[in-house]
Amino acid sequence: MNKGPKELEGRKYPARAHALTVKNHFIQKKADISSRSAIFISGEDLKLYPYCDQTAPLRQNRYFFYLSGCNIPGSHVLFDLDAELLILVLPEIDWDDVMWSGMPLSIEDAYKTFDVDKVVYLKDLQGFLSSFGKIYTTDINDENSKFGNLLTEKDPDLFWALDESRLIKDDYELTLMRHASKISDNSHYAVMSALPIETDEGHIHAEFVYHSLRQGSKFQSYDPICCSGPNCSTLHYVKNDDSMENKHTVLIDAGAEWNNYASDVTRCFPINGDWTKEHLEIYNAVLDMQDQVMKKIKPEAHWDELHLLAHRVLIKHFLSLGIFHNGTEDEIFESGVSVSFFPHGLGHLLGMDTHDVGGHPNYDDPNPLLRYLRLRRVLKENMVVTNEPGIYFSPYLVELGLKDDNKAKYVNKDVLEKYWYVGGVRIEDDILVTKDGYENFTKITSDPEEISKIVKKGLEKGKDGFHNVV
Repeated sequence: MNKGPKELEGRKYPARAHALTVKNHFIQKKADISSRSAIFISGEDLKLYPYCDQTAPLRQNRYFFYLSGCNIPGSHVLFDLDAELLILVLPEIDWDDVMWSGMPLSIEDAYKTFDVDKVVYLKDLQGFLSSFGKIYTTDINDENSKFGNLLTEKDPDLFWALDESRLIKDDYELTLMRHASKISDNSHYAVMSALPIETDEGHIHAEFVYHSLRQGSKFQSYDPICCSGPNCSTLHYVKNDDSMENKHTVLIDAGAEWNNYASDVTRCFPINGDWTKEHLEIYNAVLDMQDQVMKKIKPEAHWDELHLLAHRVLIKHFLSLGIFHNGTEDEIFESGVSVSFFPHGLGHLLGMDTHDVGGHPNYDDPNPLLRYLRLRRVLKENMVVTNEPGIYFSPYLVELGLKDDNKAKYVNKDVLEKYWYVGGVRIEDDILVTKDGYENFTKITSDPEEISKIVKKGLEKGKDGFHNVV
């Protein structure tokens, strides 16, 4: 059994330190906070599918987990702001369920497992809640509605405190994220290596998830994006069911999860191992976009500026390739035509959520270059971000952009015609902002020559070189 990073053996998830961090942020906004106040958050419980006796897979409430480190369904966490006492509330033992599911974690073992001051059963919760003057929670829901009259929900200062706390990762969290990235590295390598048994996009999906499971990751951070040829022009393509026959390109965006912490990695490769001229040209352009941004990642760099830098690098390459013409770099940048080929943001925060909290996006921004950027703030040490520029040849996006004559005049349609089959290229790595620069968690190669060698080495094995029952 894969138990995770060895350096975390014997250590508890630092829930108490997280609670104190949230308190410190919260009191910055709540200088007049009353005595006998608390923060209370309910975890997720198992839910039945409609008209069925099966439960949906549990996805733990991330705010709850941040303050508890607990994945047990039906649990709650209470933090006494005055006494700085962290209390984990476990569900009552369902004796009828023991036959099916076994005995749940005991209170004694919970003390050994979780970094909390007190562990109680749900029947004792009412008494604890009644002793406080004000109890802040994120929301009143099915899990805590019976205590709803005692709770104050949706306080914006609480959300701000939680998000600012989660923004900066501690060493325990970073170790979890490095481990998730390592699993993803191996799974991406497996996908690149198994072309003899990958004849449609679903096979790519299956290969990635299979190798993640073998490494102990039971959940993906998000639905894998496994596309080929023109399908690669759809940013969040999740159909993953088209044939790869007569296509040249693959894009896979997939990341394994470890103990609720995400990885998020995108790689592209040629199906037969040989890059076509146009595919390699676009790939190298995106690689340069990523490299130029990478050099600028450090504390106090503003993500807006790095995103705009990536657009300028794209423009330089498109001018060199002849896709853009009739203007200078500055004129083309000001026109906004590059958005038709790079419509999304450069990257986003990464943590327990793939698009993690605290990014302060502005989807109403009148500037189309910035509208879909999920991270709009200065970088800080121990933030984790994705660096994921891309170039796409989407008929919908390009046709929409070219309706504007001020954009259309810069696009050479005859040259553009050669690139439609590429679909799209995105290269995505997971990046820790360090004191002096950055650390790249993502180790699977993005070098086009190395990728070609991996694909060809796999192809040489043929179908008989792989265990493939179906």
